[in-house]
Amino acid sequence: MRFTAKAVICAAVTALAVGAFAPSAGAHSTGEWNFGAPFINQFHKVDTVASTVPDNGDVNPYGVAVVPRSKDKLHKGDVLVSNFNNAGNKQGKGTTIVQISPGGNVSLFAQIDAGSLPGACPGGVGLTTALVALRSGWVIVGSLPTADGTSATAQPGCLIVLDSTGTVRETFSGDGINGPWDMTADDWGGSVNLFVTNVLNGIVGGQPPTTKQGTVLRLELTIEGSKPPVLRKSTTIASGFTEQTDPDALIIGPTGVGLGKDGTLYVADTVANRIAAIPFAGVRWTSAGTGRTVTEGDHLNGPLGLAIAPNGNVLTVNGGDGNIVETNPLLGKQVAFRTLDGLGAGALFGLAVAPDNRGVYFVDDTNNQLSILH
Repeated sequence: MRFTAKAVICAAVTALAVGAFAPSAGAHSTGEWNFGAPFINQFHKVDTVASTVPDNGDVNPYGVAVVPRSKDKLHKGDVLVSNFNNAGNKQGKGTTIVQISPGGNVSLFAQIDAGSLPGACPGGVGLTTALVALRSGWVIVGSLPTADGTSATAQPGCLIVLDSTGTVRETFSGDGINGPWDMTADDWGGSVNLFVTNVLNGIVGGQPPTTKQGTVLRLELTIEGSKPPVLRKSTTIASGFTEQTDPDALIIGPTGVGLGKDGTLYVADTVANRIAAIPFAGVRWTSAGTGRTVTEGDHLNGPLGLAIAPNGNVLTVNGGDGNIVETNPLLGKQVAFRTLDGLGAGALFGLAVAPDNRGVYFVDDTNNQLSILH
């Protein structure tokens, strides 16, 4: 068999990408590939874990992250939930992260004061679905703030970095961060790649109502001891996703992200009603555009939150109804779906696989609860 120079180069890049994403103990580690029966088909119950409403009355839970290691206030296996709305139900005004144990005990991990941030965050604080808890004890959350709960006053925001006591230590702004909407992490301890979707590119003061400028960034961080993470580099790895202002959802654009073991990043392209695949996400230096379509339509109905199941399948929850959908990315086929919430559209956002693969955590922003499919 003869090999062309192009084939050799492609093989080398593939080997590099696979090696770079060998299994780790990262925040979104998915276990070994095992494309067998659908992951969600083994679960038959949906139970409420706890209310996500803290004492200040914040509502509309968005982000979900499972704590990977215990440190200070953080307890391994607990779930962090970020709130997007304030007590007056104004979007982009939520300031709290609550911590919930598997048994349903609720505590306040952080309440973030926009007036005392240690760095820039254009517009203030409105905590989004972009939420990760790292092995080193750092917690990073996205902010897409508004002045009055409408897209007309939405500002670029930032990423807010908190330590394991819930204290804000720094912010990341600029460098392509513009309305950070969701996020996942490839966490190697001392180095971390954050993959962040952005939904405000080209939209200023709520206008124009629709653009095709949504992006996915790779932010490369270095972590040394107790020092706050250092942002070394920002790269746009995907672009051209449709963004739309919406009076009910504030903004609709690329949302959930999850990293497969082969280095492919999967993106919930909400407006286009599809799951996109971005190859070589951890090593590519150019944009893949809107990526390859893995699946679209069928049981998808405005996919929002996204997670990778232990068998390598992609889990998404719909904004248009109360369903979770499981997709086999190798086959490009939706292999299972079921109803998580019978209250109708717009209830589901963030989700995460529970420790030991015992279920799927998800937030319901109709009744402001963390629940589990198990």
